[in-house]
Amino acid sequence: MASITIRGVKKNYAKTQVVHGVDLDFASGEFVVILGPSGCGKSTLLRMIAGLEEISDGTIAIDGTVVNKLEPRERGCAMVFQNYALYPHMSVAQNIGYSLKVAGIPAAERDQRIRAVARTLELEHLLDRKPMALSGGQRQRVAMGRAMIREPKVFLFDEPLSNLDAKLRVQMRSEIRKLHRRLNATSVFVTHDQVEAMTLADRLVVMNGGRVEQVGTPGEIYTRPASRFVATFVGAPAMNILEGTVELDGLSLLDGSRRLSIARAGLPVGTKVAMGIRPEAVRLVAPGTSGALNATVDLVEELGAGRVIYADLDGAPFSVMTSEAIHPEPGSTVGLKLSADDMHFFSSETGSRLDVFKASVPEPV
Repeated sequence: MASITIRGVKKNYAKTQVVHGVDLDFASGEFVVILGPSGCGKSTLLRMIAGLEEISDGTIAIDGTVVNKLEPRERGCAMVFQNYALYPHMSVAQNIGYSLKVAGIPAAERDQRIRAVARTLELEHLLDRKPMALSGGQRQRVAMGRAMIREPKVFLFDEPLSNLDAKLRVQMRSEIRKLHRRLNATSVFVTHDQVEAMTLADRLVVMNGGRVEQVGTPGEIYTRPASRFVATFVGAPAMNILEGTVELDGLSLLDGSRRLSIARAGLPVGTKVAMGIRPEAVRLVAPGTSGALNATVDLVEELGAGRVIYADLDGAPFSVMTSEAIHPEPGSTVGLKLSADDMHFFSSETGSRLDVFKASVPEPV
């Protein structure tokens, strides 16, 4: 196990900066997931930790030792990639034990360690097979075994489940989490998949445009997003956002057709503010119900245990996730009940969270 300390880390390609002064601390034995869209710098950051990319500025320390100038093999990290990178002409056992062979470990000790790793990953019956004869999930476990056998201080995972089908991804998420608990090694996992991030992470780092937007537990990030980007990126379906403008007597929404009574805490009149609410926090009620907003149903997605209803709310797209036995037809009108306790507010200018509001239910003007 090893802690990781990242201070002021930047990465430039020629004159283009892709990582902008990242500061992070990963505790020993922690499972950290770095989440973000394609091109946000998450894989670049992981590769800088591994030593596969040079750092343009800042420092990275592993277990208190600055590793900026160390070669990848000297950092005590093992990396699992999106493509398994297995040697096709070698057996599973040979792939897992290759690094030990290169290091000159005697054959008897090498075989013992290969079998111990294979037992942990339930690969013992596959040791004589070539990669071509393995499923995607089995190949991924071989790639993990090749990393494990080095007994690294840190495991680095670069979108390792992206090439698997949906069922295998669920299975491998469970296996990776169980493996982490058994080994208790420090793990850093990069993904663009929020489900992977939420289910795997002890702590979640959300990145956007080469910057860290928020760091916290999955629960903290879901219930209290620090920015509009985090609010809409984490959660499926995405958080509903309604644009508004601060007025003397409240917050005007939907081009002035709705108003929230708010304590605006000194925000100037005319300030642009976005109100957000998650689809699962909205209740479907009969049209015309007191305190409800009427919306027109555009589309209904059936999910088996529930459904997502996509609607038009005074020209704004709005979604509701429900498990209630309500099956509205496209084109019909539904009532939407919003709770003030579930509302989030963000600056339309900066996207940052605003905690200055105490709102009521939206009322018609």
